[in-house]
Amino acid sequence: MAGLAIDPGTAAVVAGIVGLCVGSFLNVVIHRLPKMLDRGWRAQCAELAGEAPPELPPYNLIRPRSQCPACGHPISAVENIPVFSFIALRGRCSACKAPISPRYVLVELLTGALTVAAALRFQALLTVLAACVLLWTLVALTFIDFETQLLPDDITLPLLWAGLIANAAGVMPGVTLRSAVIGAVAGYLFLWTVYWAFKLIRGKEGMGYGDFKLLAALGAWLGWQMLPLIVLMSSLVGAAIGISLVVFKGRDHRVPLAFGPFLAIAGAIALFFGRPLMALYLPG
Repeated sequence: MAGLAIDPGTAAVVAGIVGLCVGSFLNVVIHRLPKMLDRGWRAQCAELAGEAPPELPPYNLIRPRSQCPACGHPISAVENIPVFSFIALRGRCSACKAPISPRYVLVELLTGALTVAAALRFQALLTVLAACVLLWTLVALTFIDFETQLLPDDITLPLLWAGLIANAAGVMPGVTLRSAVIGAVAGYLFLWTVYWAFKLIRGKEGMGYGDFKLLAALGAWLGWQMLPLIVLMSSLVGAAIGISLVVFKGRDHRVPLAFGPFLAIAGAIALFFGRPLMALYLPG
């Protein structure tokens, strides 16, 4: 498979620009998709109750135009340049001066950095593109789950199928289609088993079904051999962050903590460094 035909420096610059632009779009997905799903659920509930669903103006990933959530000021193209607009506006709306959430610039910078890392880490162009799709999706899921404790099927299920298709095409190095299929099944069943064991022992739910689907998707992308590493790393990262929040922020330990972001972080680590780490428990 052909590698990138440009030097690493140029590849990094191009990848960085693309990543920042994609990060800007991911901010739209992170903000709007949960609201779109809520609208759909409310409409379904109204129909089940025999009521006419309310007529609402269009609301999707394209319409209406982006605007300040505080005053409704439409955001112009100049005010929507990734990172640079945030700096120029000093993190405030140009109209009402309300603070802009730092999440927006964080998502853009993170997406840009991960895109550059993928462009420099992988040699084959299709592998770079596939890795970027996986990483961009994990960024969106991380922030959606962190803010709403939702891992939407609209993202996790297409991600699972995309992983199987990528490995059927031989895009991901070292992952066969057989390994990907087993990874998808094993990833789902493992957390499904943990979920029911926890529920039977404690009498309450310990995680959501979205976590099963996300681990299944990671198994479909990276193969079943990566699953022990992903589970271990996500548990360690989750424990470290959870303890830190309790100790330093006074967070109530009884309040549920979204597990999806930890799975996503572990999946990204496995994508970049999984093979040498996996060799520690699967020699040869």
